Amino acid sequence: MGQYSMAEALQQFLNESRIKGDVQAFQIKEAWESIMGKTIARYTDTIKIFGDRLIISTSVGPLKNELHFQKESIIKRVNEAMGAEVVKEVIIQ
Repeated sequence: MGQYSMAEALQQFLNESRIKGDVQAFQIKEAWESIMGKTIARYTDTIKIFGDRLIISTSVGPLKNELHFQKESIIKRVNEAMGAEVVKEVIIQ
């Protein structure tokens, strides 16, 4: 049996557990303002991850429209902030 650092053990646990999406969603929420800016962050209601899909909810119509046009940019920014390819699709609600 090999030895693992605490970080390696936690990463392996998260990769194999069902809470991985919740942890990633939390990390994205924490960085959302720096990823997208104060205005978008202020009017974003919820952020969730299901598999490789990022679900963004807002009740502001013009913001929904703007986010639809920025889907590719959002994917790129979120993945850069996470340091891995976490998101492949963005869904705006």
